[in-house]
Amino acid sequence: MNQDWEIRKRSDICTISQRPFHEGESFYTAIFREGDGFRREDVTEEAWASRPAGDTPVAFWRSKFELPPPPPPEPLAKQDAESILRNLIGENSDATKNARYILALMLERKRLLKPMESTDPDVLVYERAQTGETFLIPNPRLSLAQVPEVQREVSALLGVQLGIDAQAEPQPETQAA
Repeated sequence: MNQDWEIRKRSDICTISQRPFHEGESFYTAIFREGDGFRREDVTEEAWASRPAGDTPVAFWRSKFELPPPPPPEPLAKQDAESILRNLIGENSDATKNARYILALMLERKRLLKPMESTDPDVLVYERAQTGETFLIPNPRLSLAQVPEVQREVSALLGVQLGIDAQAEPQPETQAA
């Protein structure tokens, strides 16, 4: 007999007293049979000690309450990259062609920009998913050797420190003899 039961996740408050748990506080979790399923209760030590004698759980355990870790920060604020891209498009300078290309790729990866078909291989066409705006990005046809410099340029624009060694030189490709 293989069955799955829906048992809710740990609560942040005591089921009995409705008092929030504090960081590092010990509490009890009890699983009770209820109809065809199970019920979970998370209770403070005080409430556990004063529970009715006939209230016997199927299983119980004692734990220490720990707040869940905060979600990891967004590595790059979506609007920042988009607003920088919009500014660079408005300037339309040849000096920022590579940065515009990389920013567009970043926003494509975050699914803010959707690539569209282009009849010109030198122009990438993107559509802003929510607004339907069209972005035309010149394709700079970057070589692998140019990527570290463009990464530094984009990270400077975004105010982000990337783990790129400024002294690193691209290594020439060698062929096996």
